[in-house]
Amino acid sequence: MLTMKKIIRTFSPCLLGIVFFSGCKKYLDINENPNAATEPPIAGLLAHGTNASAYTTFNTSNITSYYVQYLASPTKGNDLDTYNATDESSTWSYNYDILTDMYAMRNLAISKNLMAYRGVADILTAYNLQLSLNLWGDIPYSQAFQGATNFTPLLDNQKSLYDTCIALLDRGISELSDPNLDGQLDAQSDFIHGGNDAAWVKTAYLLKARLLNEITKQPEYSPAAVLAALANSYESNDDDAQVTLFDGSGPWTQVAINNALLLLDGWLSAYFVGVTNDSLYGYYDPRLPAITNKTADGFYRGTQNGAGHTGSSTDQGESVLPEDKWYSVPGAPLLIATFAEAKFMESEAQFRSGHLPEAYDAYLAGIKANMQKLNLPDSSITRYTTLPAVAVGSANLTLTLIMKEKYIACFLMPVTWDDMRRFDYAYKQFELPANANLDVFIRRIDYPTIEYSTNGKNIPAVKLTDHLWWDQ
Repeated sequence: MLTMKKIIRTFSPCLLGIVFFSGCKKYLDINENPNAATEPPIAGLLAHGTNASAYTTFNTSNITSYYVQYLASPTKGNDLDTYNATDESSTWSYNYDILTDMYAMRNLAISKNLMAYRGVADILTAYNLQLSLNLWGDIPYSQAFQGATNFTPLLDNQKSLYDTCIALLDRGISELSDPNLDGQLDAQSDFIHGGNDAAWVKTAYLLKARLLNEITKQPEYSPAAVLAALANSYESNDDDAQVTLFDGSGPWTQVAINNALLLLDGWLSAYFVGVTNDSLYGYYDPRLPAITNKTADGFYRGTQNGAGHTGSSTDQGESVLPEDKWYSVPGAPLLIATFAEAKFMESEAQFRSGHLPEAYDAYLAGIKANMQKLNLPDSSITRYTTLPAVAVGSANLTLTLIMKEKYIACFLMPVTWDDMRRFDYAYKQFELPANANLDVFIRRIDYPTIEYSTNGKNIPAVKLTDHLWWDQ
């Protein structure tokens, strides 16, 4: 178990000189000057926490995107594609790395009476904890940050961790709602919201709505509670939580670069291409050309999960994430939470409440928000949102249609695997991958070898088909 990590690293977001300029040096002085104080600079922790949260999002999505068939491996029988157990030690380590830093940032903020930093630490802890919780289920938390006093922490129960996430978000909202705190956060160190307290509060409410929306299978699910949280969250795409500056290329840009160098990755699944082209629903989605290019023979063609590519790796016979499209172009944002997602959560909650006109309005608003985010022209947005199969009217709206559109709008976001499990993978013609190792859809991932090797006595016996607590 990674119970203790070095807080300040040479791989720090402050290496981005274009962001920090000479201010970066003050974050690194603790490592360079033996006479400097041993206390980590709190702005450096904020920089690492906000930047690294984009990477935990990417690391998680680079697992879940295969399970929801956004992506497919060009290699036949790939482990992620076919539901084989994979060793996600690097993702586990990175997630605990940032949780450890947020634990340190909160404690330092308390000692310095910096309430805004406490608030951001709580929000980012809740966000990264939920990412881990929804991959592995029970994980160490309450005993995980005790340093050398406990190298074999017990695992916290999934439900208690869920409740912890809610409590952290509520506390973060309270801590950041004091109007006297304005300007306390170092804007240049905040890669997500530029030091804007109000923006952090909105994001906390959206993340709370996401958690409340996750438990639709549980008796305590309340659409009214989801809507109440959303009412205090995002109002437009301008509120989105995202990171655009990285130490080098953004992670999805690097995937596109690697693929161009024949380190194959970022191939689109045949299912996703089918949803957005015309083979599954019978109408074309103008977002597809904003995501990928046509093949050498002039078509959009995905790769079947588990089956591998049909041609060679160099013949451009299947669609991939390229270096010149919205999600993978240099400078592309890594999305953590979006206004479009908020509108689809609103649509679902209104639908479950029986408020069909409100659900329909939010459904259309979610589509438009995502299309505007991808810089589609108004004519394309109008053409798509007035198609009879899309503009079905409130009386004909279904959860299936809401979730289909949310699936497209949340491309490459980890929340989609949560949605698919909530809906028991009941998406139109969604099928097991070719050569699947399981005869049912995957529900969780296995614990990593790094945890088995250091804390194995506390790891429960699990199967990849075991449902997490909220998925039962």
